[in-house]
Amino acid sequence: EIPKNTKAKFEINISEKGNPISQDVSKGNLRDYHGPIFWNYGCLPQTWEDPSIKHNELNFYGDNDPLDVVEIGTQQLNTGSVTPVKVLGVLAMIDTGELDWKVIAISSYDDNFHNINNINDVNKLMPGVISGIREWFRWYKTPDNKPLNTFGYNEQCLDSDIAIKVIEETHSHYMHLRQGKSNIDNNSLWLPASQSI
Repeated sequence: EIPKNTKAKFEINISEKGNPISQDVSKGNLRDYHGPIFWNYGCLPQTWEDPSIKHNELNFYGDNDPLDVVEIGTQQLNTGSVTPVKVLGVLAMIDTGELDWKVIAISSYDDNFHNINNINDVNKLMPGVISGIREWFRWYKTPDNKPLNTFGYNEQCLDSDIAIKVIEETHSHYMHLRQGKSNIDNNSLWLPASQSI
């Protein structure tokens, strides 16, 4: 959705037909970050953070969006590109009372792809990246007079095995939504025809 070192806040429009990627609008104006994001930022297709399900450890509900991905590779990815990645870990961000997971991943095309397999490898080969991601997402809304975001699990970046479980869980939430088994009214969301599941 958002290439690294850019400011325009693009995201998948979950309510418009076809779920296009478009620039977010706030108070009638196109939304930009106040400074660039230093990583590629996108989402995992066919995942959904269900706002009707409370996480049994963190006690927050999902944010009604696909699962976010922070891609830490060296190359800038294009908006709309579909990029295979290796999942490395996940941060449990709490944004205005909603659970908004941030999956950390690296592109399969990156030079470091074979050298980085988990959060320990990231910390060794790219020191400061995880703390940089956490602090960027902690502070990025404060110029709009919004509160700091917080993080569950003592602010730790959980490893890839937990990240995979989060992906599996949010994929099952997406499939329940598609099948009409979710606890929310999905009339505000655009979904592909159910026969294509």
